[in-house]
Amino acid sequence: MSYAQITSNVINALKIKEAFPALPNKKVLKMHNAAFGQHANKAKKVQFTTKRTSRKQAIILVSNNLAEIIIGDASTHIFQINALLKNVKSLMHSEFIRLCSDRITIITNNVPNPSNLSVIEKYFKSVKGINSNEIPSPRLPQSKSYLKITGLPYLRANGNKITSENVTDFMKHIDLFENISLATKPCIIKTSSKLDMAIIWIDIWDNQNSSKAKLLINHSFNLGHHIATVRATNMNPGVPQCHNCWKWDHSTFSCRAHGSRCQKCSGPHKLKHHKELAWCCKANPKLNPPRLETAQDLPCPHSFKCINCKGDHMADDYKCPFWRNQFNRDWYSKKAQEAWETRANSICLAIGSKKL
Repeated sequence: MSYAQITSNVINALKIKEAFPALPNKKVLKMHNAAFGQHANKAKKVQFTTKRTSRKQAIILVSNNLAEIIIGDASTHIFQINALLKNVKSLMHSEFIRLCSDRITIITNNVPNPSNLSVIEKYFKSVKGINSNEIPSPRLPQSKSYLKITGLPYLRANGNKITSENVTDFMKHIDLFENISLATKPCIIKTSSKLDMAIIWIDIWDNQNSSKAKLLINHSFNLGHHIATVRATNMNPGVPQCHNCWKWDHSTFSCRAHGSRCQKCSGPHKLKHHKELAWCCKANPKLNPPRLETAQDLPCPHSFKCINCKGDHMADDYKCPFWRNQFNRDWYSKKAQEAWETRANSICLAIGSKKL
């Protein structure tokens, strides 16, 4: 620093001390650094990579059907895995298996090493009724990097809107995305109601050093006659949807519902048990006209309102405005305020009717 800069800092600090004489010197310095410090006018650095979660777990990416099969006999799998780990004199043991949408997570007491992961992989590949080719190698948790692709049109050449499947397909044929794994489905948002350009949000698996994201950020590629560019974006995992009660704004593991809900009828059962437990598929001869039982080989033909938006679709449908606005926090805040006002008005009406 020059003599003039040092003098200016001293004068500014003395002015703060004169304005707040009772303030301790440390507080005065903090106020000075916040207002006139060398980092005061610097732009905020974009935080595009999440911190890694607990590494005391092993993740196996499997299909939904295979995950249901494994979780159905979870206690047996835990017992057998621990027996194999004990045979190789490992200090690690598995505690329980957690089910996610596209994976199973084996929670352990210590961080698994490569030999522990190998034991888990060999066990699941040897289980009867499970195709060994469907079991990939278990891995430790990874960080996520949040990126966006700009410069691509919202409409394709045939006039249809670009979909997440289209994005996944073209990424497979571009060298820039080689060895890049998507953490979630790409999300496409129209830039503006008057423009035909799109912003494509992609979440990739990365490490805490952001090494994979750094290979993509500010790099461009061709898609047809368009030039697209990958940019970093602030971490915004979006509003989560609970896969237990199918409400938005909380995760499955923090859900306070006592049981699962059906995303079709909102009944207290899972979707796979809808036909057996839902009232709509059961016969009722007392109705006029009588309701017939739905045949076992046919899907449920009845329609219900979405539990979130009251639209004519299931709670996890991509057509739902809640799904389309999952990255729009302002939209969710507005909806939460509207729900609170509706609830408050209904309570006031109920209290008023009781007084009358």
